Amino acid sequence: MLGIFSGAIVSLPEELVAAGSRTPSPKTTGATLVNKFVQKNPSAVSVQVGDYVQLAYTHHKESPLRPRSFGAKDEIFCLFQGSLDNLGSLKQQYGLAKNVNEVLLVIEAYKTLRDRAPYPANHVVSHLSGDFAFVVFDKSTSTLFVASDQVGKVPLYWGITADGYVAFADDLDLLKGACGKSLASFPQGCFYSTALGGLRSFENPKNKITA
Repeated sequence: MLGIFSGAIVSLPEELVAAGSRTPSPKTTGATLVNKFVQKNPSAVSVQVGDYVQLAYTHHKESPLRPRSFGAKDEIFCLFQGSLDNLGSLKQQYGLAKNVNEVLLVIEAYKTLRDRAPYPANHVVSHLSGDFAFVVFDKSTSTLFVASDQVGKVPLYWGITADGYVAFADDLDLLKGACGKSLASFPQGCFYSTALGGLRSFENPKNKITA
């Protein structure tokens, strides 16, 4: 899966900027990154959301235990990879139909908690049990929310492209070509929220942490 976001949506993470400046390396633009993803992955789906966001995913070579999925509802877009062990109980908690899958569950959880603001953002992820990584973009508020489970079983990386887009993907080699040294693993057990202004851990969401 791949999500890229311009500086109009997300501020460049200082740690990734610093890593890239220490050892300059070749990079490509966000548009080139998306094109490469689509060319590399048969049956890939790419979605442009407004002027500043592109999302893409494919089922090609996915793990049967950690499948990728994409969903959209009420201007909330989500890329999800993995599985939730407590999906059944969460569907009951949020009053959702039995056929709702993980990606729709995350959208509904995000929407419910957003509409109850000010509600702690970590509540979107603190009740999720399983192996997962996801990227949520709320077009109505231009909010980005990204999370990785506490064990880090689902790989997730983030980096900065040549034209200043922040990219998230599960394919390290793909990002290496576009982001050079401005690249790192997304920390496990953490979430990134533009509404909160940075990276936080599930356990101590009030404290901003570094990548």
